[in-house]
Amino acid sequence: MSHQPHLQTAGFIRRIGALIYDTCLILILEVLAAGVIVAILETMVAIGLIHYGIYKDVSSFLTHHPFWSSIFTAYLAIIWIGFFVWCWTQKGQTLGMKAWRLVVSNEDGTPITITQALIRLFTSGFGLSNLTVPLDPQKRGFHDIWAKTNLYVIPKDKS
Repeated sequence: MSHQPHLQTAGFIRRIGALIYDTCLILILEVLAAGVIVAILETMVAIGLIHYGIYKDVSSFLTHHPFWSSIFTAYLAIIWIGFFVWCWTQKGQTLGMKAWRLVVSNEDGTPITITQALIRLFTSGFGLSNLTVPLDPQKRGFHDIWAKTNLYVIPKDKS
């Protein structure tokens, strides 16, 4: 994409629509990612390679073990963070953004960097930063202001 001034900045409703789509997608990805770990651990228990010790089942082990619960949480966080960072830096959009014809980029149309994606994600407040869109004259969310990014609407003829 080249210079973006001709594209309309995304408004509040489109942003929330994409957020709802992406929330559903992330939940599915997280369930699948957790399912892979559960399947691996249950297989290892079944063939006698490990046992849960004082924990009654895999769920208790993954949520209460002092070491493995932290590793499991970090693994799920990496899946979540990686999804957004990869989508935003490689494609400029997530699946939810694609459905709502949105693209995130720098003002000149260049893709955002990994640093910008991380800033955007960590200042988004799980999407709550979009509440600032109606208050900003340029229709930017708090996270876009901090990351120096813009969210644009792709015209129908270009999507």
